[in-house]
Amino acid sequence: MSKEPVDILLVEDNPNDLELTLHAFKKNGLAQRIQVARDGVEALDFLFRRGAFANAEEAQYPKMILLDLKLPKIDGIEVLRQIKSDPKMRRLPVVVLTSSRQDRDIDECYNLGVNSYIVKPVDFEKFMAAASILGTYWLSFNQPSMM
Repeated sequence: MSKEPVDILLVEDNPNDLELTLHAFKKNGLAQRIQVARDGVEALDFLFRRGAFANAEEAQYPKMILLDLKLPKIDGIEVLRQIKSDPKMRRLPVVVLTSSRQDRDIDECYNLGVNSYIVKPVDFEKFMAAASILGTYWLSFNQPSMM
């Protein structure tokens, strides 16, 4: 694992959506330092320095987490719950980027403290634009808390 800090933790199990998101970031010169987690366990292990990441240097948390909800092993709502319940991580910006339009998912995510909930566009160009806008806003314009 690189000792460089991570700008984005991208939690996505769908290979096509993963490829599109990475392509959009690369095309727009955003976030050269992206950590990919393909399931909820891997995401939590990275953030809490467990499992394969247990020997990694102490966490310098990402500037944002881009989180899918429909994940294997541990779903995105549980990942969000654990992030937002941890005093060190609760201020990390978490953006849900998912195919779920279900009101109960949207409501639960906002109740848990998600910063934004975005339904993945089906159209390629709209998906690319959404990923670019997300990266630009959270990495370039947003002022993170220093606490």
